[in-house]
Amino acid sequence: MTTTALGPVGPGPTGFSDSAQAMSLVAFSTVATVTLLLCVMTGPDRDDLDEFYTGYGSLSPLRNGLAIAGDYISAATVLGTGGVIALCGYDGVVLALSTALSLMLMMFLLAEPLRNAGRFTMGDALARRLPGRCVRITACAVTIASLLPLMLVQLAGTGQLMAFLLGFTNESLKTGCVVGVGALMIAYAAIGGMKGTALIQILKIVMLVGSGTVVALLILHRFDWDPGALFAAASRRSGAGPAFLHSGLQFGTDPGSRLDMIASQLTVVLGGACLPHITMRMYTASSARQVRRSMSWAVSIVALFVLVITVIGFGATALVGRTVISAADPQGNTAYLLGSRAAFGADVSTAESFLFTMVTAAIFLTLLASVAGMILACANSLAHDVFSARVQEMPARREMTLARVSALAIGVPTILLATLVQRHSLQPLVTLSFCLGASALAPALVYGLFWRRYTRCGLLGTLIGGSSTVLLLMPGTNLVSGSPVSAFPHADFNWFPFTTTGLVSIPAGFLFGWLGTVVSGRAQAEQQRRQYEAVEERILAGVVRE
Repeated sequence: MTTTALGPVGPGPTGFSDSAQAMSLVAFSTVATVTLLLCVMTGPDRDDLDEFYTGYGSLSPLRNGLAIAGDYISAATVLGTGGVIALCGYDGVVLALSTALSLMLMMFLLAEPLRNAGRFTMGDALARRLPGRCVRITACAVTIASLLPLMLVQLAGTGQLMAFLLGFTNESLKTGCVVGVGALMIAYAAIGGMKGTALIQILKIVMLVGSGTVVALLILHRFDWDPGALFAAASRRSGAGPAFLHSGLQFGTDPGSRLDMIASQLTVVLGGACLPHITMRMYTASSARQVRRSMSWAVSIVALFVLVITVIGFGATALVGRTVISAADPQGNTAYLLGSRAAFGADVSTAESFLFTMVTAAIFLTLLASVAGMILACANSLAHDVFSARVQEMPARREMTLARVSALAIGVPTILLATLVQRHSLQPLVTLSFCLGASALAPALVYGLFWRRYTRCGLLGTLIGGSSTVLLLMPGTNLVSGSPVSAFPHADFNWFPFTTTGLVSIPAGFLFGWLGTVVSGRAQAEQQRRQYEAVEERILAGVVRE
């Protein structure tokens, strides 16, 4: 028996005994079995595209809102944002608030027009007024490019999470966890379709927010329900003193660092709401009124989780200390679990051990559900926008078969890549996804839904130009090289000294769209204006879709 800042601990790094670790393993196995069974039971029972892609829009606003929040709160949000809060204090809270603000932006600006313009995929929404196979293929390519990095992060994080909780260090076991979870993800997407993955998302968000709320209340109870005392204790044990509660600890305080912080927050706000696995949930609402109510529930749930993760992040620093958190993971990805463990104190009862098992099971389910939703979005786009668009009328049975095969075609390479990147820092991959969402998808949606003169050339310029700018600048950022916590800590090819590419790539995405429209000529722009006016009522006023 050894002693750490978490109190007396057994063999495992979480501070729980072998029996508690066994309980976690049983919980993981149970979650995987039950969710797979639910997918089989709720999956489409006939060859109907609307059932597979949207579940007939049969989800109530509450259930759809829970599913949207479940898709939006990924494992990267839970572990990554919780880590930034624990290590950087105020700057982490701003990041968490930016995620909530991103979903509010979707609710007020894009949700209804997107639902009215699209049918199944991002390509549908963009091709409503700018039809063409090149538009659909490009939309599919950007969909996969923006979600692949996030899928790699979730899958690679699976091995690290299991190793942390169960106490093993064998690399082969970590790889086995990645492969096993990846296979489950493919099954969820291929078998369950939209209704099956929605049910998993609902179960995940209920478990995550429910267990997290209990842990947050336990932490506040340990500080006599005084948030000020919690913040003061976190400040003392952060190693940064009062700076922990002020801006600048993550990025710095000089003008360049402030600019980097603003660019990072803007990237999160614009990129998070426009990622394809989030936008596809708009099509599961049966009407514009339903999508408004669904988004209201989703925003409320995400806002509640922001409060929960803030309390747990500060609680981890106050109860465990920044040094222990950094030693467990330099990025702080274990802070959420360490804070949850510390909330129970040194002597853990059976009930508290069970609650912590629920927390770990919720994190595991978050990994499962997040990747399943992303694989489904990519597979749907590949089947519907690329293969189905090649023929005039493809039978529904064949398209659904293609969607299921596409899930396999997306999932297998993702699993293989995840086994290769799990030994590197994964933060650049998270940032890459948000940068692509903010620099390519956000300008394309804003222009495509609201600018009457927007042309096909402008749309392709936005998608290709914005994505190319991100891919060109990303290797030169701080997250890839030049620091001990970068993906390649022993190399230094940092020629773009910012954390994200958003400072340049977001304006570039809008600029390429404008230039492409201007280059198309006045006649083409006028033709597009007339085409937009023909569908304007459908997009903006919610005319019933065909």
